[in-house]
Amino acid sequence: MIRHVVLFRWNDGVDAEHVDRFAAGLDALPPAIPEIRRYVHGRDLSLAPGNYDYAVVADFDSADDLVTYREHPTHRALIDELLTGYVSDRAAVQYEH
Repeated sequence: MIRHVVLFRWNDGVDAEHVDRFAAGLDALPPAIPEIRRYVHGRDLSLAPGNYDYAVVADFDSADDLVTYREHPTHRALIDELLTGYVSDRAAVQYEH
């Protein structure tokens, strides 16, 4: 199984309403992309300084399934609409588990 973890820092001025729309968009991905096996995401709880603002964790049966998700039109549209231009920093890792 492949785990995909992505962390985001929002640009200054990104408000809670925008983050809510992003979260709703993420919630819509598992029904639209059957290759997703597990999908969780959420805002940082601000329990430590320097943390990223938002995390997404997704599990896939294979690397090919991850690529399908990454290139899926619904996923790409979410990135184009609610991430591009709104994120100051992004970190990602994929690993087997």
